[in-house]
Amino acid sequence: MKNPYLFGYLPFVTISLFSLTFGVYAVSTSIGLFKEIGLYAGMREFLTDMQLRIFLLVVYALLFFMLFSALKLIAQTIHETAMLFFSKDPEGISYSEARGGNVIYFFGSLASAGGIHSIKLLAGIFLLTTFIYFVFTVYKLSKFMTVTSTIGLLVFEITIWSVFLSIIIYILLRLYNGLIASLPFLGNEMD
Repeated sequence: MKNPYLFGYLPFVTISLFSLTFGVYAVSTSIGLFKEIGLYAGMREFLTDMQLRIFLLVVYALLFFMLFSALKLIAQTIHETAMLFFSKDPEGISYSEARGGNVIYFFGSLASAGGIHSIKLLAGIFLLTTFIYFVFTVYKLSKFMTVTSTIGLLVFEITIWSVFLSIIIYILLRLYNGLIASLPFLGNEMD
C-alpha cells in the first residue's frame, strides 16, 4: 500500500511526545522550586501531590505544544518560501520527497524520553534531530535543484532563522533587563 498520507499523523504525534517530555521535566523542576520557596505546602492544601503534578503536566505540556506547533508553522513557512524562490519543480515532487523526514522527528521525540531528567539532554536531542532533519531535507531536495539553487536555499533559510532567533533573544534580554531594573534595590535593606 503506497499512500502519500500514510505518515500524516507523525507531526502531531511528534509534537505531542516532545511536549510531554519537556512538560515532565518542567513539572519536576517546578515542584523542586515550589518546595524550595515554601509554596508547595500551600498548594498541597488544595491538591494532592498526584493532582498537582497532573495539573502542572497538563499546563506545561499545553504550553510546549503551542510553542512547538508555532515553531513547526514558522519553519514550514520559511522552507516553502525558500522553495518558491529557489526550486524549479512545478509539479511539487520535491515536496513529497522531503516529507519523509517527519520520521526523523518522530524517532527524535522517542529518544527525548531518555533525556527527561536533563534540560541539556532534551534540548540537545531536539537540536540534533532538527539538524539531521535539515541535512536530510536538503539532501532530498538537492536532486531537484542546481548547486546554485541549493546554496541559495541554505543561505536563505539560515539567514531567516538567524534573524528570527536574534530578534527573539533581543526581546527576551530587553524584557529581562526591564524586569531587573524595575525591582527595588535590596542592598539598602541590608544596612
